[in-house]
Amino acid sequence: MNGRSARLLIAEDDSNLRKVLKIELTAEGFQVSEAKNGQDAVDCMQREEFDVLLLDLNMPGLPGLDVLRKVKELDLPLEVVVLTADASVAKAVEAMRRGACDYLNKPVKVDELVVVLQKACEKKSLLHEVQLLRSQVQRDVAFPGLITENAVMLQLLSDVKSVAQAGVPVHIHGESGVGKELIARGIHAASGGAERSYIAINCSAVTESVFESEIFGYEKGAFTGAANRKPGLLELADRGTFFIDEIGEMPVQLQAKLLRALETGAFYRVGGVREVKVDARVVSASNRDLRQECEAGAFRKDLFWRISTISLHVPPLRERKEDIPALVEHFLHHLPSSRPCRISRAALQLLHDYDWPGNVRELQNVIQRATLLRRGDMLEPADFTGLSSTVPPRPANRRLDEVEKAHILETLRETGGHRGRAAEILGLDPKTLYRKLRNYKIDG
Repeated sequence: MNGRSARLLIAEDDSNLRKVLKIELTAEGFQVSEAKNGQDAVDCMQREEFDVLLLDLNMPGLPGLDVLRKVKELDLPLEVVVLTADASVAKAVEAMRRGACDYLNKPVKVDELVVVLQKACEKKSLLHEVQLLRSQVQRDVAFPGLITENAVMLQLLSDVKSVAQAGVPVHIHGESGVGKELIARGIHAASGGAERSYIAINCSAVTESVFESEIFGYEKGAFTGAANRKPGLLELADRGTFFIDEIGEMPVQLQAKLLRALETGAFYRVGGVREVKVDARVVSASNRDLRQECEAGAFRKDLFWRISTISLHVPPLRERKEDIPALVEHFLHHLPSSRPCRISRAALQLLHDYDWPGNVRELQNVIQRATLLRRGDMLEPADFTGLSSTVPPRPANRRLDEVEKAHILETLRETGGHRGRAAEILGLDPKTLYRKLRNYKIDG
């Protein structure tokens, strides 16, 4: 964060000094707002979010020290720099004890003030980074590289480089397991903001009751158990990329709030009364056809048009089987194993002939399982039990959904009806498998 992006509130009862400071600091690139006294400053901070408060301690009505107390009580996420005409050490120490990060005596030199404010901005930025790291510590960020020799995929990667710099919303469509998040990460890396935050949420893995607080955060006391303010994922993605995976799973009632946040660049935390402003690039993905979802009333048309300025389709693995040998070698090289391992031509042919309804994720799981259970140093067809029998030969006129349904049924028979194990073999998220079971009317 620097002066060109920092939001600064000046609380000063001397109107002439306040106006001079606003002119000088605006020229330095700060986004400056004014408050004419302590109560006005508190009201401003409750309506809008700021990075730094430049606070005069000696104001009538609500003094500066009381404003500092209110900042702490309200748990406002900003740094405070105090100004005082009283050079007493005791007052400065009291201000620092109440949460101020620095102080300056009047009259103040503008260049000295700018240096202090920049340091306050840096501290605020560091605290934001700490929140960001905490939010990511439980997230799986270890993805294999996107490996392809397929002409369609190579064109897709070329398109990614072209749209990344534009900064417009991008929607990625493709079946589960094709590597949509790898494309999203590629967009982020090529956007020129790769050093900025990349925040991801998988809507299929979030329960409906916590959707809003997960994305938008919540204020202290917003509900039972909300002991402290929690920034939402969209807020943490400020100036970076917010990736919404399986956005088609988002509840319709929450889609309206997301649409407003994307259109205005502002939103309210759960239980909040102050707008939080963000500037994040949104990349979304879905394994559903959102146009059909819109027609069915399951997804808002206005939100669909807002998130899909650019639309990218990732083809399934069965349409780019020339990638299978390189992917297999990549997984064999990177998956943990106590002994080196190779794969025979016959086994590779078996993998080539398989339809891979779970796509690259299923291929990775199959290779990992075969590596752990292999009989020797060479993977043979016998090490891939079930692949040759789970998908029967497909007549040329058989529909894709019929093949998928048959494959799911056969996998369930193989696992004795254990849906969690079947989801693992298929390379699907359990919630995705349960949804497919409902769609295909497959019961217990």
